[in-house]
Amino acid sequence: MPGTLWISLTTDYGLSDGFVAACHGMIARIAPAARVIDVTHLVPPGDVRHGATVLAQTVPYLPFGVHVAVVDPGVGTARRGVALDTPGGILVGPDNGLLCDAADALGGVLTAVELTNPEWLAPRVSRTFHGRDVFAPVAARLALDTPLAEAGPAFDPAQLVRLPAPLVSADGDGVTAEVLTVDHFGNVQLAATADLLERLPETVRLAANGDASREARHGLTFGDAPTGGLVVYADSAGRIAVAVNGGRAVDLLAVAPGDPVRITG
Repeated sequence: MPGTLWISLTTDYGLSDGFVAACHGMIARIAPAARVIDVTHLVPPGDVRHGATVLAQTVPYLPFGVHVAVVDPGVGTARRGVALDTPGGILVGPDNGLLCDAADALGGVLTAVELTNPEWLAPRVSRTFHGRDVFAPVAARLALDTPLAEAGPAFDPAQLVRLPAPLVSADGDGVTAEVLTVDHFGNVQLAATADLLERLPETVRLAANGDASREARHGLTFGDAPTGGLVVYADSAGRIAVAVNGGRAVDLLAVAPGDPVRITG
């Protein structure tokens, strides 16, 4: 990874405390020339699935570097801290399923190591703040081209914890898929890939949580529906998504991540 001085940070730390600044500070102490991209620190607390989705959909557009992700409700337990080498960069974080989709998006795991070398960590490692004391200092050393093998022992990538596959089902009448994420605008992203939309007509119906179905346009962008109307479209990540032109689909449908949504022609 010659000349890599880019580090990205994705966490659920929020912005009201000093947690993010402490991670930046640890990086700056070790690799002061490193440039840090803050992907987001507003992942819902402990929502590993949401963090994994944001990370996987973002890293392909970041510069080659080290990508730190910390959504870690199991911090301080027996779960491993890991670094994963991929063709598109190195991922650093907890082994709880958070990193695997991003690793796939970057070309797959070439080498996986457990972060056990105390010389790579903070002098005193808190049981509850591995972002500052484990993952940030490891990322800084990797950004300086320190060999990954020095961070700890390698293990079989097949042993990595993976999240359960989200619900996606397609049949002759339509598609059923669980809500994957809800973005800042209230757009509802489903787990189904956008190619499953291709066979659906211009007008479709949506049903969620047992409510009566609603009419929606099968369009390309928000303006393909009238103001206040629902539109089903392929989003920028290649997933099926639902929006309201000028409104919030999440409120209209009253759904949350994990809820199934049915789309029929």
